[in-house]
Amino acid sequence: MLTPPTNSGLAELEQRVRFELDCLGYPARPWTVAGTRDGMVVHDVIIVGGGQSGISIAFRLLRERITNLRVLDRNPEGLEGPWLAFARMHSLRTPKIVTGPDLGIPSLSARAWWQARFGEQSWQGLNRIPREEWQSYLLWVRKTVGIDVSSEAEVTDIEPLDDGLLAVHATVGGVSQRLLTRKVVLATGIEGCGRWVVPSAITQALPRKSYAHTSEPIDFPALAGKTVAVIGAGASAFDNAAMALESGAAAVQLFVRRKRLPTVNPNRWMEFAGFLRHFGDLDDARKWRFMKIIFDMNQPPPQETFDRCARHGNFSMRLGCPLARVEFKDQKILLTASQGTEAFDFLIAGTGFAVDLAARPELARFHDRIARWSDRYSPADDEQHPQLGSYPYLSPSFQFTEKVAGSAPFLTDIFSYTFAAMPSLACSAGISALKFGVDRIAGGIGRALFVEDADTHLQSLRDYDEQELDPGNN
Repeated sequence: MLTPPTNSGLAELEQRVRFELDCLGYPARPWTVAGTRDGMVVHDVIIVGGGQSGISIAFRLLRERITNLRVLDRNPEGLEGPWLAFARMHSLRTPKIVTGPDLGIPSLSARAWWQARFGEQSWQGLNRIPREEWQSYLLWVRKTVGIDVSSEAEVTDIEPLDDGLLAVHATVGGVSQRLLTRKVVLATGIEGCGRWVVPSAITQALPRKSYAHTSEPIDFPALAGKTVAVIGAGASAFDNAAMALESGAAAVQLFVRRKRLPTVNPNRWMEFAGFLRHFGDLDDARKWRFMKIIFDMNQPPPQETFDRCARHGNFSMRLGCPLARVEFKDQKILLTASQGTEAFDFLIAGTGFAVDLAARPELARFHDRIARWSDRYSPADDEQHPQLGSYPYLSPSFQFTEKVAGSAPFLTDIFSYTFAAMPSLACSAGISALKFGVDRIAGGIGRALFVEDADTHLQSLRDYDEQELDPGNN
């Protein structure tokens, strides 16, 4: 049980944060060139997504003195990101010592925040950070460093304009707005490159109220006394099975196509600075070979997640058991597999997502002009991997690239900090690579803004006449 949090400790820590940021504040002058168009403010950067990636990128840009930015998030205030939405694990899957949103400022680290709230002894006894507390930490970082997020702001379209600007169409608090910007960062999480998938065998056979994807809201208390089928073997499938069990489900059965669960987690292998910082510097052939192994290995559920289910006597798992038929009869879900037919009251699909840029409203206008890996790289016959080929081929700074050179030059102004970046940059929009990814993307944005305005800066130098010396003052 956590020690009751203390506000006095946080107040002192926040004072320390301000001191450390002030110590590291040079050079402090904002430098981007302000602009307007038809009386409208032109932002330097609009960030779509106010979760851990979005606020970390915003913070990094602010430290580069790129201050003319705006962060939009479709969720209500305080509910940004997955942690209070569809994340259903008890705690983070990453080690508690993970860093990222702090950008190397010790007083902004999760450890400093935790100890200020709960004490050093609590930190020493902590295994992993509970997901609800991680969300609280992210909100504290956001408040402490002064990042404003426009909540309930859903982006519906990105429109390239003739003068090189981008118009971001969004519904903000129920009101349609058209915002102008030079750069757009998509920090829209794991689904930011496509859509969540429920197999058609399920969607075509079952009433909508009888199933849900693991990414959707689920009324778990309503499953008390019910029989529940969970499809899939990933961590989210086990998380949702555990939620149903802990909510009093009569029985939960997990259906798994594989004959055995994976036991080795490639994500743990990836957690070293050389790989996370420099993967994006490799040639395409090596990137492909690394990613093919990582994708083929799959990711096992964490031990504590597996145990969370296995400790229940009414939990069972059927390995090597793909579904042959799905039916709905007499208000029951009938699932037929090689071992026979069984009836259930509710089904949870832990069936992942598909890379599908056309499904993203913000990309729908030009999705067919974005280069995929299959457009840029042809693997050997023994290295084929259609899933990898469907991912967008990103620049070293997370920008989309053109399928046909010269056909969509505006794509260089759209940065995809989503799971789409995994094959190109080994960045999944998760926590582990955050400290490395934000440096790369912020560097790319800053570079582009300065190069585009180089002539204006050159003229500013020519006009510069601030005197530091007065020889006549002797």
